[in-house]
Amino acid sequence: MYKVATLNKISKMGTCQLTDKYELTEDLSEATAILVRSADMHEMDFPDSLLAIARAGAGVNNIPLDKCAEKGIVVFNTPGANANAVKELVIASMIMTARNIPAALDWEKTLTENVAAAVEKGKSQFSGREIKGKTLGVIGLGFIGVMVANAAEALGMKVVGYDPYLSLKAAHDLSPSVKLFDKLPDLLPNCDYVTLHIPSNKETTGMFGYELLCAMQPTTVLLNFSRDKLMNTEELKRALAEKKICCYVTDFPTDEMVGVEGALLIPHLGASTEESEENCAVMAVEEIMDFIEHGNILNSVNYPTVQAGKWNVGSRIVVLHKNIPAMLGTQTGALAKMGVNISNMMNKSLGDFSCTLLDCDVEVDEETIREAFKVDGIISVRVIPKG
Repeated sequence: MYKVATLNKISKMGTCQLTDKYELTEDLSEATAILVRSADMHEMDFPDSLLAIARAGAGVNNIPLDKCAEKGIVVFNTPGANANAVKELVIASMIMTARNIPAALDWEKTLTENVAAAVEKGKSQFSGREIKGKTLGVIGLGFIGVMVANAAEALGMKVVGYDPYLSLKAAHDLSPSVKLFDKLPDLLPNCDYVTLHIPSNKETTGMFGYELLCAMQPTTVLLNFSRDKLMNTEELKRALAEKKICCYVTDFPTDEMVGVEGALLIPHLGASTEESEENCAVMAVEEIMDFIEHGNILNSVNYPTVQAGKWNVGSRIVVLHKNIPAMLGTQTGALAKMGVNISNMMNKSLGDFSCTLLDCDVEVDEETIREAFKVDGIISVRVIPKG
């Protein structure tokens, strides 16, 4: 029986996908897999039984990826599962700022009498503009960025984009009318709105500072639905104070930005829809089940994609190891000495780490295999019997 722990509330639409081979547990020390949303896992101790962590969402800043990789724990996320929810909130935020809705609602709450007359007299102070015909710059064209770009174009906006790592799928799904820029500073001056959909990592932390902010128009609205760490907060506050940009909208409030004039802080609602939470939970559960039962890896952020389907006879050996020379030879040589024939083999690498799936014609003993594969560079070995 595989034990699955949940660190946050996970939609039952996902957990009900678990078969009778699994049971939920509150005891992390016995967990085979963990389902998580926002809980911070950086200071956690992981049990030897843990094979996988699945984040029901896209961002994985709350998970120690390198630590997990070194321990042979595959970390999954659910790219695209919450994309529509985030897309809708980005579009809503553009319209809210264009029509001055937040300020108008705050003002309306102050009215106590003769409301109709007061509204007619005071509404002109909130006169806004339409987004149709305006230019939106989309920074990062993954699942969410592409959906935002296409939706904005459908609403009559001009859309320009920037993504130095544009995938073939994204290029295929993106409207052909979207103009792509090779350099970010060249894109920014053209935009009435700029929306960020890039990952938060060492390269992007503090990426948007005073220089890039000043490259925008003073009337530009900047929307950040990626992560707060993309911003150089002090330089952002300076740019807002100096009216270098019109407004900053983010789904990631911080202490430093609370009360800053020109900043509209949304309480992390991007993926907070019933549909999104269900989609993320279902995908996360399917990912860990496929890995635990078949060794297949899809949507991992610290190990490579390896998809070998199912197998009909014998055993499948799942090996997680360092991406260094002689690893494959070590594994195939050990099996050859045991007289075990390999009917199918798949090996993939991602950075410093690799995964090898070895399908054998006969059933093999896990303890024997582990002993034979006990060499430097191999992190973990497990045998999955047929059925």
